[in-house]
Amino acid sequence: MDDRYHSGAPINPLIYSVRFFEGLPKTVVEKATTHLVTRTHAANQVILLENDWGTSVYFLLSGWVKIRTYNLDGKEVTLNILGQGELFGEMAALDEAPRSTDVIALTPTLTGNMPAQDFVQLIQTEPLAGIRLSQLMARRLRQVNRRLRLRESDSMSRVADTLLILAEGQGIQDQTGIQIPNLPHRELSSFSGLARETVTRVLTKLEKKGLIIRCHQTLCIID
Repeated sequence: MDDRYHSGAPINPLIYSVRFFEGLPKTVVEKATTHLVTRTHAANQVILLENDWGTSVYFLLSGWVKIRTYNLDGKEVTLNILGQGELFGEMAALDEAPRSTDVIALTPTLTGNMPAQDFVQLIQTEPLAGIRLSQLMARRLRQVNRRLRLRESDSMSRVADTLLILAEGQGIQDQTGIQIPNLPHRELSSFSGLARETVTRVLTKLEKKGLIIRCHQTLCIID
C-alpha cells in the first residue's frame, strides 16, 4: 500500500473525476482535500471492514470495488459494485457509527481518503456538496429498486441490467462501445443473485448476439 499526502502540493487531477465534486469551485475542492491521502490497493485487498469505525470517506480515483456483506446463513452478498468517480464510507462518517459493510478491491485501485470531519464540514458549509450527496443517495436507491424489480425477471434481463448498472456513469466510452472491467463471474453472480453457471451461459449468449465483446481485462457493451 502506498500513501501520498498532497497537502501543500497540486491537487490530484483524478479528484475531478469524482461526481461529488462536479460544479464545486476549484478553491472549495482544494480546501476540502487539503488532508486527502491517496492509497493504492491490490486486487482482492480489503479496504474497509464491517464494524470498523468511520474515520475517513473514500473517493475512488481508479479501479473497481465491491460492497459486501453476509446473510444469516453466512453467504456472501454483493450489495454494489463501484467504479472510478464514486465514493464510499460516507454513511459511517455522517452518522458516526461503525461501518455496515466490507469494501473489497476487485481490481488494482487508487483511493483518495478524506478525514470524516473534513467531509462533514464540506457538507455543512457548501450547499452544492449537500445536493451532490443527495443525488448520489437517490441514484443508488433507484438502482436498488431497479434490481428488486428485476428479481422476478429472466436471467438474460438480470445479467444485462447488471452490466448496464456497472456501465452507467462509470464505464469508459470509446468508438466501440462502453468499456467495463471483465469481472469474475462469481462477482457478477453475487451481484445479480444468479448462479455462476447461469451468468456464464448468459454472457456467452450476449457475446454470440454481438451485444458484448469480452477481452482478458475488459468487457465492452456494444449496444
